[in-house]
Amino acid sequence: MIVVVDTNVVVQLFGKASPYRPLRNALRDGTLVMALSTPILLEYEEVVCRYAGRTRWQDVERFLELISALHGTIRLVAPTFRFRSITGDPDDDVFADCAIVSNADWIITHDHHFDVMRGAGYKAQPIAPEAFTERFLIQV
Repeated sequence: MIVVVDTNVVVQLFGKASPYRPLRNALRDGTLVMALSTPILLEYEEVVCRYAGRTRWQDVERFLELISALHGTIRLVAPTFRFRSITGDPDDDVFADCAIVSNADWIITHDHHFDVMRGAGYKAQPIAPEAFTERFLIQV
């Protein structure tokens, strides 16, 4: 399964008491493929540094490098076409573009701007991290 993870989730992914531990573990264990682009990585860096500091960004960067080296489950894409699908916040288009080009299944986000993708004909659909965890990561 291929996912794109919005910045609002990444910021909370790495804390010791993170509610998204199952998602982080699935990424760490190579269960999920994470699609990324350079603009996404730059946004991750900017926001993580702003809210948690440069040291936390280095931890996130090492985590991504580790899962890429161990499992090859980072799919780096370079969209050459801008779909302009997120009308409410054009800054979110980099996530939608990455999801479309990588043929992702899900965009894991809390951002309601991605709701326009529901039923719009794109494979990638927005889903809240809690719903994703409950649906795909929690074994009953």
